Amino acid sequence: MKDLTNPSWIKFKGLMFLALGIAASMLLILEQPTLKVGVLLAVAIWSFCRFYYFAFYVIEHYVDAGYRFSGLWAFFRYLATRKR
Repeated sequence: MKDLTNPSWIKFKGLMFLALGIAASMLLILEQPTLKVGVLLAVAIWSFCRFYYFAFYVIEHYVDAGYRFSGLWAFFRYLATRKR
């Protein structure tokens, strides 16, 4: 598969991820409209965002400046195979 390089399509892809996240969140809240579900969903989303930041920014800038990740699979391979 060819890399996505067109700025317009990259922005569209980002907006589609946002739309999918909002739709999925709303469907979950409509399925069980309780404060507990809303709070747990917010914590889960926040935690996944922080993990993504950790995987791509923190590792690259503070742990191993020479390594560039191409995606989450590359990050998991890096964690599994790196020398301790």
